Amino acid sequence: MTEFELKLEIPADRLTAVTAEVRDGQALRQRLQARYFDTEDGLLARARIVVRLRKESRQWVQTAKAPGKTVLERLEHNLILKAPAAGAAPAFDLARHAGTPVGDAIRKALKLKGNQRFPPVVPLYDTDVQRTTRSLVHGASEVEIALDRGRVVSGRYSQPLCELEFERKQGSADVAIGLARDWCARHGLWLSVVSKSMKGQRLAAQRSFGPAVGAEAPDIPRDADGREIAAAAVRSCLDQILANASEVAGGSQEADHIHQLRVGIRRMRTATRELATLAEGIDPAWETALVDVFRALGQHRDHSHLAHSQQPQIEGAGGPAIEVEHSASAVLDPGAAVRSPAFQDALLGLLGFVHAGASAGAGPDPDQARKMVRARLQKLYSQALKDGKKFLALEEEQQHSVRKRLKRLRYLAEFVAPLFSTRKTVAFTTALKLPQEALGLYNDELMALQAYRELAVTDPRAWFGVGWLSARRNPNAAVCQQALKEFSKIKPFWD
Repeated sequence: MTEFELKLEIPADRLTAVTAEVRDGQALRQRLQARYFDTEDGLLARARIVVRLRKESRQWVQTAKAPGKTVLERLEHNLILKAPAAGAAPAFDLARHAGTPVGDAIRKALKLKGNQRFPPVVPLYDTDVQRTTRSLVHGASEVEIALDRGRVVSGRYSQPLCELEFERKQGSADVAIGLARDWCARHGLWLSVVSKSMKGQRLAAQRSFGPAVGAEAPDIPRDADGREIAAAAVRSCLDQILANASEVAGGSQEADHIHQLRVGIRRMRTATRELATLAEGIDPAWETALVDVFRALGQHRDHSHLAHSQQPQIEGAGGPAIEVEHSASAVLDPGAAVRSPAFQDALLGLLGFVHAGASAGAGPDPDQARKMVRARLQKLYSQALKDGKKFLALEEEQQHSVRKRLKRLRYLAEFVAPLFSTRKTVAFTTALKLPQEALGLYNDELMALQAYRELAVTDPRAWFGVGWLSARRNPNAAVCQQALKEFSKIKPFWD
């Protein structure tokens, strides 16, 4: 069984309205008391596998869940158990999941061979939730809406739980996605992939947030048609975006979460721009929401870089200590940007595109799709080389465009790499790193130069930074042009 579920967080000032709407109709209330388990060494959690024993009213259910094809899909296996005696809970046994896809995932995570027995597990944390549910039927599809309120408990620590779930019970995922878009728009809800089990794991470890999630290459078969290529690339970007956006929306301002979310958004913008002709259903309006959040995150990143990287370098060069933190008030809260209705609607729209399936059409056949991909790669590559030859003569905005174009070339190359020779694509993307690093340093120092010029209006000490950065500008630009020249010697992998 494959579970598809959207989990939404609820702003405190909308909880009353959300509760009333969930209860509007034939709603059911149920108490769910669950205990979550893992091996002593935590191997299941590392593989993102969740196992639990839950009392649902008077019934006991043992459940195991493992990652599915996307961050919102999970393999699931449930077993109804008989309690041994009144008031007692049945014992948990991993072996009950043997012979199922989830059981196979558990064996792989635990590195069990042959008929090797499943090891014992230990309890880690508990949840106690009052669930209110109602079902909505739309054609052949059924979606369950569930409002969960309660607590997660680990030892002497506990924290409240309050979340709304849209779970596909049967039919297509697009109905659940459509409902979520509607509720998000009305109530200011936002997507989160931080499950109850993840909250329990963090509570047990006394951590507020999880690790940042980087990019993973899309899984594209060699004979993929146009839509399969585009959907796989978008799915890869969504996995990265949703994981990090959930942390930022939840309050994280950690540099790694901000960075990886920005990378995910930039990758997504490349996918929707460069692969749009391969599939119908990519809405140009999503670009505006993606750009707005990307810029807000960029302001936060630039300010952090100025304070924690650029200023220490200037002081190391003999410059005066300057307080740059005061400008932070002008930087938009990254969490507010991520929780914005426009961004959330764009994410849900992109999810709808990924899960549209065969009903959306196949797009160009494999041969035509490859031809179109080659054309997009060649266009980016040719323009980058053309501008690279005259980099020193370009205006700053044009130089910045060269950097953005190289990033798009790199991401597009990574997306479609499974369609071409592995050796050649690796050589090409590796060669791209040198000019990207040079252009990245050049861009960061141009950003800092502008910031110090603005600071100098009110703080004359900032003029040292202006002079130091100005002196580095032309040498850095020359390094960029040389790096672009070296890159031009690399043969394209799509020839």
